[in-house]
Amino acid sequence: MATKTRTNMYANVKTWNPFVGCNHDCVYCDASFQRQLKRWAKSNCKACYNFTPHYHPDRLRRLPSAETIFVCGNGDIAFCETSFIEKIVDRITEHYDRSPEKTYYFQSKNWASASRLLPLLEDKPFNAIILETLETNRDEGYRRISKAPMPSQRHKTFLELNHLRKVITAEPLLDFDVDVFFEMIAKTEPEYVWIGYNSKPALISLPEPTLDKTKQLIKLLKSSGLEVRGKELRGLTV
Repeated sequence: MATKTRTNMYANVKTWNPFVGCNHDCVYCDASFQRQLKRWAKSNCKACYNFTPHYHPDRLRRLPSAETIFVCGNGDIAFCETSFIEKIVDRITEHYDRSPEKTYYFQSKNWASASRLLPLLEDKPFNAIILETLETNRDEGYRRISKAPMPSQRHKTFLELNHLRKVITAEPLLDFDVDVFFEMIAKTEPEYVWIGYNSKPALISLPEPTLDKTKQLIKLLKSSGLEVRGKELRGLTV
């Protein structure tokens, strides 16, 4: 399934989902991201509806038309078997001759597992960007939010990955320590940083930073030369 509508988070991006699902059980996911998927899945795919990690091999041939393709955006590729990741990378490589200008996003909250992808990307001609979801610098209390690796350990792994193009997605923002969070992000030297608040505050309440704190973070990031892109900033500008 390719998501045909453009999102506020990723302009000119469409998802391509030969693999779907995740076991991180983030409390905000069901209220926002999964809610969109379930509208389609209710009468089409029980595994998609339950967000159970699974495969749709028939979708391998159907890459969407977009400037940027979010690979397996309806899940976390960390839960995808290596053999199927190989098929995904092979399909992108085949498609390269027809569309060499495309960029491919690979995003995860667990690059300790998803790093299996990186050797498969070596010497490939297409443009691949790896993204880390990093909502906060704080580990304390994070188990109430998600089963994903703690933010500090998750980021340490991502920082050590040998890949030229990296992006950080700080969304939905959880309360953070300005200087510490800034240093974590800046040390990565990402191409850009996505920042945004919870898009469904009426459905799920999260421990969020104040607008002033987020404004300070954005200012520090921009002052260091990093590009900041925003979503759901509740009146703040980037």
